[in-house]
Amino acid sequence: MQIKWIGHSAFEIITDSNVKIIIDPFISNNPSTNIPVEELNPDYILITHGHSDHLGDAMEIANRSGAKCIGNHELSLFLSKQGLDSIGMNIGGSILIKDVKITMLEAKHSADIDFTEEITSGGVAVSYLIETETGTKILHCGDTGLFSDMEKVIGAIYKPDIVLVPIGDRFTMGPFEAALAVNWMSPKIAIPMHYNTFPPIEQNPIIFSNFVKQLNPKIDVIILNPGEIYEREFLK
Repeated sequence: MQIKWIGHSAFEIITDSNVKIIIDPFISNNPSTNIPVEELNPDYILITHGHSDHLGDAMEIANRSGAKCIGNHELSLFLSKQGLDSIGMNIGGSILIKDVKITMLEAKHSADIDFTEEITSGGVAVSYLIETETGTKILHCGDTGLFSDMEKVIGAIYKPDIVLVPIGDRFTMGPFEAALAVNWMSPKIAIPMHYNTFPPIEQNPIIFSNFVKQLNPKIDVIILNPGEIYEREFLK
């Protein structure tokens, strides 16, 4: 299994059976990455919400590659109207794609589609739990603030192994709140995201890592640069 941080909140996950998933593909206007959009050929595109720095290049990639888009019900309707193959879900629901289980979970954030001529309803912001064929559970938190169900529901019931967590502050959790969230969810690995893309979200990920170590030294923090890959054998 490979997890590549493209930059901002965009990740490419390639599972052991070569299912290719891209999450929040904000790429062509992303100053923190130099990965060409044309290089990305996913099977599925997961979108956490309709803001332009998350929906990003999803439509272009889907049109070119034939990838299926996955989003909440309202976002799925919007994408379907653009002629894309879209799968709608809602919080608490799961689907199976090529032996990979996708569960849509909660996030606390605004979510309207903000790049159209008039702001369009985008439903609610979400996170995704991706359970691979070998049972490893990867949680992409999306854009979110801190909320108690991270401990009481996501940590206690879904038990993610790897958490991709925003630390940029202002629009999401900052480093301390993100460390609290990680401690509540108690994964084996935490990977910070959604920082240093633009000046308002500049952060030092080492500060986040130090907070995590203080709260729970058993959690490994993996700090990636855009384009770098985290690869590991089956975690169970």
